Amino acid sequence: MDKHAWWKWLILAAAICTSVALVYPPSQRVRLGLDLKGGTSFVVKVADGEIPETLRRDHPDWNEEQVQAGVRQILEGAQGRALDVLRNRLDSLGVDNPVVYPGKDNRITIQLPGVDELKRGDAERSILSIAFLTFRMVHERNDDLIRQLFGKGQAPRGFRLVAIGSQSYFERDTVSVKDAEMDAAFWKEIGRFEVPDREYELLLEKEEQTGRIVYQPYFVKRRPELTGENLKTANVDYRAMGQPVVDLEFDSRGSALFANVTRDHAPGGSKNPNLNQTRQLAIVLDGKVYSAPVIREAIYGGRAEISGSFTISEANLLSSILRAGALPAPLEIVERRFIAPTLGADSISSGIKASLIGGVSVVIFMALYYLLPGLIADLALLLNLLLLPLGMVISAGFLGIFIQNTGVTSGVQLPVLTLPGIAGIVLSLGMAVDANVLIFERIREEVAGGKRFWSAVEAGFDRAFITIMDSNLTTLLTAVIMFIFGSGPVRGFAVTLSAGIIVSVYTAVFVTKMVFGLMANKATPRALTMLQMVRTTTIDFVGKRQAAAVLSVAVIVGSCGYLAYQGISHPSKVMGVDFTGGSSLTYTFTEKVPVDMLRKTLAGVGLSEVDISYQREVEAGGREYLAISVGSGAVGGLSMAEVAKQELVQRYPAAGLTLTQEENVGPQIGREMKLQAVWALTLAMGGMILYLSWRFHFGFALGAVVAIFHDVLVTAGLYVMMGGHLNLTIVAALLTIVGYSVNDTIVIFDRIREDLRLIRDKNLTEICNLSLNQTLSRTILTSLTLFLTTLALLVFGGGAIYDFALAMCIGVIAGTYSTIFIATPVVIAWYKGRRPEFAPAKI
Repeated sequence: MDKHAWWKWLILAAAICTSVALVYPPSQRVRLGLDLKGGTSFVVKVADGEIPETLRRDHPDWNEEQVQAGVRQILEGAQGRALDVLRNRLDSLGVDNPVVYPGKDNRITIQLPGVDELKRGDAERSILSIAFLTFRMVHERNDDLIRQLFGKGQAPRGFRLVAIGSQSYFERDTVSVKDAEMDAAFWKEIGRFEVPDREYELLLEKEEQTGRIVYQPYFVKRRPELTGENLKTANVDYRAMGQPVVDLEFDSRGSALFANVTRDHAPGGSKNPNLNQTRQLAIVLDGKVYSAPVIREAIYGGRAEISGSFTISEANLLSSILRAGALPAPLEIVERRFIAPTLGADSISSGIKASLIGGVSVVIFMALYYLLPGLIADLALLLNLLLLPLGMVISAGFLGIFIQNTGVTSGVQLPVLTLPGIAGIVLSLGMAVDANVLIFERIREEVAGGKRFWSAVEAGFDRAFITIMDSNLTTLLTAVIMFIFGSGPVRGFAVTLSAGIIVSVYTAVFVTKMVFGLMANKATPRALTMLQMVRTTTIDFVGKRQAAAVLSVAVIVGSCGYLAYQGISHPSKVMGVDFTGGSSLTYTFTEKVPVDMLRKTLAGVGLSEVDISYQREVEAGGREYLAISVGSGAVGGLSMAEVAKQELVQRYPAAGLTLTQEENVGPQIGREMKLQAVWALTLAMGGMILYLSWRFHFGFALGAVVAIFHDVLVTAGLYVMMGGHLNLTIVAALLTIVGYSVNDTIVIFDRIREDLRLIRDKNLTEICNLSLNQTLSRTILTSLTLFLTTLALLVFGGGAIYDFALAMCIGVIAGTYSTIFIATPVVIAWYKGRRPEFAPAKI
């Protein structure tokens, strides 16, 4: 027993207090998603009004036909590119689970869950910013020209001349021009003010002087020397007195261009032969000067700096916009709305009820089956809940090491919580008992061997530790790779998964041992008495591998063949609206119908894949609407949109539903997000193979990966055959199954490795059969606890929760089956009966 464990209890107490503080008060700290709380919706449109003039300015030799051809070329892919850029920007803003999808006439719908006024303003500025970065030469006589301008007392419309100390500046005159009037035409007028010739325009740099916002004017060349097209990254740094700046880094081509510009315009350069004259290079973003540093020498490092009078949040916003990329054309916001929760009160209530039932069922099972150790495990589960907020913050900080700073945040924030996220937390609790079960089964073996209480406890923890670390490190590696190379729901899943791993390993491995330590001096081995569902078995699992392989191939070929056929001939029967898009219907109404009732009505006529929400215009007294999105397929010879319109009018005549808008909308999951998700999963599998090849041998890594693919294919195929659609919710379920599958498989592999080291008179097949039987109790118990939670969600949940739970139930069964009948037989097949040799045990 550790007699100096008091400091461990202090650490636990401090961790609990910190975690609770992170969610207190809940109304301010816990942010809810669109499904639970609603949020804000923007509809933006790709505007083409400025493009022709920009092309004429940049290409003065073009005729009108060439200009129009250029406009068409820019707009041809403008919406698709704008979708990718906007998704990146909203991710950079720290807006969790944003919904972004295309509509007709170059429109894009953006839904942001639970954003406050400050965040909404940041999002709106980010959306409207073109983020077109240019480096332009300041007029060589700029100082003289500006002095002449000030000397005449001249200021452009909307500004007035002010003196602060010995310096003169422009200051906003809000009387002559209101802020709302400062549109694109206004800034074009400013650009023409008193310019020395047509090659230059007047641009302003915002500064703060003695607490006043003023503007320093520059005459800047219209044609840029360098653009942000070759920008590699942008990061916030801090200079003297904590002033934030944005450091820029170019790629190889951009570095060469930047070196040429600074070399040519440095004193004595080819474009500035006067050794006593310096030139300024203005850094211009969306027509505004951020800084205009003096060029003193050639800069070959491919780095530049944007400094100015902006706050930390403004610097973060600027850097994130630059990293996300430039929009192909300006955007204009044509509509702003508040969104009510997309899940009705009944669905929220049933989801929470299902989650509680699932969690309580696991607690009861552990207490009844493992008795006193089970009660200790239940305490660990309670601590998991208390420590999960801290785990999320730690995992977000840990994963943030691998990517650039991407958020505009004030203080520490928890991820946005959605109803599937709540269910995911309960499922993570079901998986958290996995380590406890493994430890307790090891303790059972030690007690059976005649060891006393504390000796059995220590041996059980020690022998289970390597297995627990192997399985959890593999899953954590998968989460890290998914976070680095994924986006959107993939990245959100990685944060939650990492948090669950960190917390559950801490509570299962360390805290439960601390509790056992309190009883070490008085308890006897009787305190470790547990029920035993599965006695010692000698089942020939490996002998059934051929029959199992035939069964698996038949299920995979049949279900995935059906999936592929339907995906080609009837995509809407396989893919949800998230992937395929569909139709958006907007109604006004005189009487509000509950969301749950509408969902049940549409499900009754074959429209199970629908999104329903009430929305209200942002302006005070704005009108309220009912928004319904349906898939792109057909039911009974009619489009899903037509079926929905007919059914709603017939079933709810008293609601006064009037269709005000109908449009086709594109998928929420864009091409870039699909590619990122595929890359994330591919690299995660590659990383898993490397890790398992290092910890075991390549044959074991191959067995684990084959089992994962088996589970994913079986789950996806059977789920679709049962009438489900693949959407973001099912993607989250499949990712959870990946983590569960590898965790379960590695436990068996660890026992095989241990037996190979200890038993020298058996061949590989015999060792594998022995290990499968030794771990059978643990395999059944961990699958049972996870299945209890998913079954509760399936029976008592609804909507997206039901779909998630159905996929998880299939995945748990498939994962348990593949752990025994797929992964281990692949290992045996790889080694062709040979015994792989392992070095002595080490962590």
